[in-house]
Amino acid sequence: MKKIIFSLLLLPFIFFSQKKITLEDIWAKGTFSAKYAQGFNVMNDGVNYVDVEENGSQLTLSQFDLKTGKKIKELVKGEDIKFNGKQLDLYTYQFSPNEDKLLLYENMEYVYRRSPKANYYIYDLATKNTVQLSDKAKQMFPSFSPDGKKVAFVRDNNLFIANLENGVETIVTRDGELNKIKNGWADWVYEEEFSRADYFDWSLNSQYLAYVKFDETKVKEYTMDYFKGDLYPQKYTFKYPKAGEDNSIVSVHIFDCNTKKTVTADIGTEKDIYIPRIQFTNNPLVLSITRLNRLQNKLELIFTDAIGGKGTVVYTDESKTYVDVTDDLRFIGDKGFIISSERDEFNHLYYYDITGKLINQITKGPWDIMEFSGIDEETKTLYYSSTENGAINRDVYSIKLNGKDKKRLSTKEGFSSFEFTPGFKYYVSSYSDANTPPVYELNSINGKTIKVLEDNTDLKTKIKEYSLSTKQFFKFKTSEGVELNGWILKPQNFDSTKKYPVYMYAYGGPGANEVNNSWDGADYFWHSLLNQEGYMVVCVDNRGTQGRGREFKHSTYLQLGKLETLDQIETAKYLGGLSFVDKTRIGFQGWSFGGYMASLLISKGGDTFKSTIAVAPVTNWKYYDNIYTERFLRKPQDNKSGYEDNSPTNFVKDIKGKFLLIHGSADDNVHLQNSMELAGAMVAKNIPFDFMIYPNKNHGIGGGLTRLHIYSKIFKFVKENL
Repeated sequence: MKKIIFSLLLLPFIFFSQKKITLEDIWAKGTFSAKYAQGFNVMNDGVNYVDVEENGSQLTLSQFDLKTGKKIKELVKGEDIKFNGKQLDLYTYQFSPNEDKLLLYENMEYVYRRSPKANYYIYDLATKNTVQLSDKAKQMFPSFSPDGKKVAFVRDNNLFIANLENGVETIVTRDGELNKIKNGWADWVYEEEFSRADYFDWSLNSQYLAYVKFDETKVKEYTMDYFKGDLYPQKYTFKYPKAGEDNSIVSVHIFDCNTKKTVTADIGTEKDIYIPRIQFTNNPLVLSITRLNRLQNKLELIFTDAIGGKGTVVYTDESKTYVDVTDDLRFIGDKGFIISSERDEFNHLYYYDITGKLINQITKGPWDIMEFSGIDEETKTLYYSSTENGAINRDVYSIKLNGKDKKRLSTKEGFSSFEFTPGFKYYVSSYSDANTPPVYELNSINGKTIKVLEDNTDLKTKIKEYSLSTKQFFKFKTSEGVELNGWILKPQNFDSTKKYPVYMYAYGGPGANEVNNSWDGADYFWHSLLNQEGYMVVCVDNRGTQGRGREFKHSTYLQLGKLETLDQIETAKYLGGLSFVDKTRIGFQGWSFGGYMASLLISKGGDTFKSTIAVAPVTNWKYYDNIYTERFLRKPQDNKSGYEDNSPTNFVKDIKGKFLLIHGSADDNVHLQNSMELAGAMVAKNIPFDFMIYPNKNHGIGGGLTRLHIYSKIFKFVKENL
């Protein structure tokens, strides 16, 4: 009896002695930052790996045995890698194909999201000599030839090849020009929406270099001001094709390193198309070109002769809506290829022979392949991750090329991904769930753990110092009978007899989920901070999100924003019906597409939401880029209602609650124009709102203490208006 009383008296003390999360912890100090398996790379032999060792300020790249973890030898001392007396950062290293050289860089800067440029260097392990890749302007996308003797790269919109044996630089293209011609480097919209910036590829015999040329001449320009303290702002102008506007005219070319001649590939007579991928097959004389029509509902593979440029269509995937571009294409020797498709209503893998004849559908079932991790051709075993265990989870499976002998390799529920070593004897696994930071391990192919690369023990220990709620998953059905997935974080010391305000959060865009059983990094602690303040945090994935099949994902086609908004309003009403929710205090916050949702919900859901926060929102899809927008809405001139019926600027008269609008002035992605147009519409209707612009900040609105500032602003708004 005494023991029980003592424990009950101690509980309040334990709770109140817990630390409180601060905004500075999350956005300035990095108190809760997770670690990754940095510096670890498996070698070509598949039985050894290299890792960067730290000894004080000294770094060493050493070789280890994969199975035992025993150190074999030191390969490179960081202090030996110098150029003109300046030591280079060993952590930036990348091996050459035959592992006799290192590629390193310094002074990296980003042009756009996926296009860094830097000064690159080549270090020879045998001679310990360091040479500069180019002594002119900074280089982009350096790529070793398969034989390791050459490096192709982009500089000033042109493509070059550096010969590492004799130091000679070959000029592949000469017509590159700012805002006119880009060779081997994607234009802005390709880089953003096809998730790739480098557009060149080596043949396996290192003789041919294929590349895409982007002629931006007819693409209209967008100009942003940068405020640097000068008397007049600096103007930055770049090519940005908005919905319905002209694209770059693309062409594919193949450069012969032996003859120094270039041939143009035959990609058809239609110019208003996309070439989202090029990739040499295992035959060095055959280049695979992916061609996509402007509507993005017909994707074709063209096999092209590297010598003459003649092409043959060997594969076609068509849809009444759209076809996704992926990196799932794999060539199996010279006999065939594997590709993914949603042609049976779920995303699965298919095996075709080299002429394009279907051999068999490899995977089947009411779930989606989310990642094709690779194929062991010797054992004819494929590895992939899927949503077979529900859209909130990612499990890794193996299956034979013939579709038989499927096995679940993941051992825990949550998010798992495997990166396989050469020869498929080992793999590096990463695992997390909603309440567990990432764990990285090296495993043998039979699943036995060889080495824990990083388990984030320090972060797990740190978390115990705080009183944090456990993220819980739930499902509910809307009035239309649509089942939606969600998660909830309840305030610490939750009392079901009380009523709590709700802070809803979502992204909601096509094929992008937030309700994931995975570690959520800084957002988890931001939401936990709101828990500390007595707010319940809820996230629900609306229709249009991924992992639940083609019908669910494509249901928003031609009416982007309509069903998504309805689902979030239904979520708020569902929550408002719970006994522990204060239905008069429900708010919503979103960024980018989520910001678009917040801008719609404060008007279309004006009777449901007390306040919303929109960060970097699209406010009318006619202002956004054409690849993304037309994929889901087609051109504005072909679907006027799809653009106007769900544009936040058209519904400001229905705004009743409090609204916070935030944007970066140098957002090259979702232009400040969006928020300015929305602000203008609200002013015209005399609708009060809060507005914050972050000077010179892009779509991520980060850098320095910017994130601390923006979340301090959001936190203050929430406390005052929710």
